[in-house]
Amino acid sequence: MAESVDREANRALRARFDEVYGQYRQLRSGLDELRSRLAELRVTERSDDGQVTVVAGARGDIVSVDLAPSALQGRDARALSHKITLTVHRAAAASVAATQELVAGYLPAGSGSVEFLRTGDFDTLLGRADAAMRGGEGSA
Repeated sequence: MAESVDREANRALRARFDEVYGQYRQLRSGLDELRSRLAELRVTERSDDGQVTVVAGARGDIVSVDLAPSALQGRDARALSHKITLTVHRAAAASVAATQELVAGYLPAGSGSVEFLRTGDFDTLLGRADAAMRGGEGSA
């Protein structure tokens, strides 16, 4: 009886290993493509009136800020600064969201990493890792 239980346990472990290894191979094979897509990622945001255009890269880094000539005609520096700042923030947030979505497409569905990308919640990510190390007890 114990021998058949051990064989069943071994089969289950082997099947789980094959599944995890397949996910790893898929993730690894897509890494070069992901790097390339992240390097090329650009998100463009415009102010509500179209006077300010901001382009951001994958990490929220600002690639360019363009002002329409009409933006300078009002001569209200404070309002223009505020408009630029808001548009930069929107571009940065949109680029981070686009990056999260892109990276999530290369990770296994339901993984803690995908959830962390969406929420930025380290506690949940570490809680899942802690639970996995304890054998699944008290998973978050």
